[in-house]
Amino acid sequence: MTLSAETLIALAAGALLAFMLALLWFRRGGAGAAEAEMQAALARLAEGMAQLQQGAGALSGRLDGITTQQLGQAQAVNDRLASQERVLADALAKQAAAAAERFQSQERTVAGKLGEVAQIVGEALAKQAAASAERLQAQERTLAEAVAALHQRVNATLVQSAEKTHESLTGLAQKLALIDAAQKNITALSEQVGGLAAILDNKQQRGAFGETRLEDLVRDALPPDAYVFQATLSTGVRADCLLKLPDPPGPIAVDSKFPLEGWRALRAATAEPARIAAARQFDADVRKHLRDISEKYIIPGETADGALMFVPSEAIYAALHAEHASVVEDARKRRVYIVSPSTLWALLNTIRAVMRDVEMRKEMAGVQKLIALMLRDVQLLDQRVGNLRRHFTQTEKDIGEIETSTRNITSRGERIAAVRLDEPDPNAALPPPPG
Repeated sequence: MTLSAETLIALAAGALLAFMLALLWFRRGGAGAAEAEMQAALARLAEGMAQLQQGAGALSGRLDGITTQQLGQAQAVNDRLASQERVLADALAKQAAAAAERFQSQERTVAGKLGEVAQIVGEALAKQAAASAERLQAQERTLAEAVAALHQRVNATLVQSAEKTHESLTGLAQKLALIDAAQKNITALSEQVGGLAAILDNKQQRGAFGETRLEDLVRDALPPDAYVFQATLSTGVRADCLLKLPDPPGPIAVDSKFPLEGWRALRAATAEPARIAAARQFDADVRKHLRDISEKYIIPGETADGALMFVPSEAIYAALHAEHASVVEDARKRRVYIVSPSTLWALLNTIRAVMRDVEMRKEMAGVQKLIALMLRDVQLLDQRVGNLRRHFTQTEKDIGEIETSTRNITSRGERIAAVRLDEPDPNAALPPPPG
């Protein structure tokens, strides 16, 4: 392969251009990439030089067969090529040296920059580490405080929960105690209700139960001399209680035996026909009892013009007035007044007030007599006070006269004491007696 001089010059220019591009890449790129490009450019330059030498050798071989003139021309060309080669080699050497120097300078600059960057990065990392440590410590303190506060709140909550639990358990124990006591009361009440049912099933015991309630109410409301239990009337009938009211209206008899069988049958009936039949029977029983009370306990001239039928249950009393108004009207016509424990209590208090008023009226005559005697005593006292006033006036007058006499006596005594008497001479002759 034969290369012309123009080809060799083009190769040398290409090598120089590659070297310049490598240098420019070094300035723009990293130091490692620039060094690699420099080595590649030098390798290409060495390859071009080798090709140039081969071309020169080939050119020398060709020149052997040329004439002397041509040899001279070739020699001249060869000299020019050698000169250009030396110039190119010198230029390449200078450029390589300058490139190496610039490379070393840039390497030192890069190393300095890298050192500064490393220092700045180190300082930034140190500051960041310090700030991170401070933030971590602050977060640790905040977390510790939060944990402490949470622990405190949890402890307080546990204490409150324990207190509330204790209070709840205490209250529960108290409530259980109350429930136990209530259960005992309920048991006792059940026994009493059972006993009451047994009493109410027996007519004699039922009468005794009504009489007991009646007696308790009467004893609590009235004085002992205002009533008589099991009083026998002139007809031989025995009244459960006789209230001794003054005339009018006079003593009032109270009956405590109520027909409970009809009431219990009425409450036990479920079907409508049975309820109607039981209601009729109950009305009949109550009406018969009202008739018996009216005939036995209302005696003209001995008892009041009316009697009381005591119903020992408020429920029966309310049912009579709400569901059996005709029975109540029949009792009013027969002058038998139906009373329950509450209404009887109110009536007894009214009777007590009436009896107190009657007693006060009985005592009024004596009080008026005592007032008249007291007025007479006041008049006598007034007369005696007048007499005493007159005595005091006379005594005062006598004392004034006594004081006047005392002053006169005192004055005369003072004048007598003021008179001077001459003492007599024992040697002097007695005066002659009057002639």
